[in-house]
Amino acid sequence: MSEQNFKAMRRAMVESQLRTNDVNDPAIIEAILAEPREAYLPEERRSAAYIDRAVPLGGGRALNPPLATARLIVEAAPQPGERVLLIGAATGYAAALLARLGCDVIAVEEDAALAARARTLLGEYTNVRIETGPLAKGHAKGAPYDLLFIDGAAEVLDDALIGQLRIDGRAVFARVDAGVTRLCIGTRTAGGFGARAFADVEAVPLPGFARPKAFTF
Repeated sequence: MSEQNFKAMRRAMVESQLRTNDVNDPAIIEAILAEPREAYLPEERRSAAYIDRAVPLGGGRALNPPLATARLIVEAAPQPGERVLLIGAATGYAAALLARLGCDVIAVEEDAALAARARTLLGEYTNVRIETGPLAKGHAKGAPYDLLFIDGAAEVLDDALIGQLRIDGRAVFARVDAGVTRLCIGTRTAGGFGARAFADVEAVPLPGFARPKAFTF
């Protein structure tokens, strides 16, 4: 498939999937149109780059649906110069979008092969660093962050991860709720952390965020 084919598919995705679902910020649209999402997929799956669902990357992981990532970015409203902790970097697509928006990004990925691919693809971005480690642990050495961006779904968030946000820092993520994934935004305050759901959108579950099973006899 040619580059022109992919560009046409990218624009069609923006017009049919994103603009019709409250993704209209000009800077975000510009970043999405400029970033070749197909490059972040295995060769044999690139034709699925712009469908409205998750695309497998191998090893049980998948690239988040474009609408989920885009809606999270819109709600987070990242500003140039903000420090972002991205959880679930995968092959680097969301990190690239945030970098295009002028953020300084530390992106955490626990799958070594995905992290290596992300480093290769993001080599031109001087404002992105890929760290390899458990997703749920974040990257405390770089704290505090202005924005915690979890590009996927979680059942529970550890207090230690939220604690890597500065006071008044924001977090966006998808919450698994009775089998439904709900996109959420929250703010860390001196008194704790509270979040609200703003859309029911499919999002990929990330490893390390499952709710502990209750003990049964």
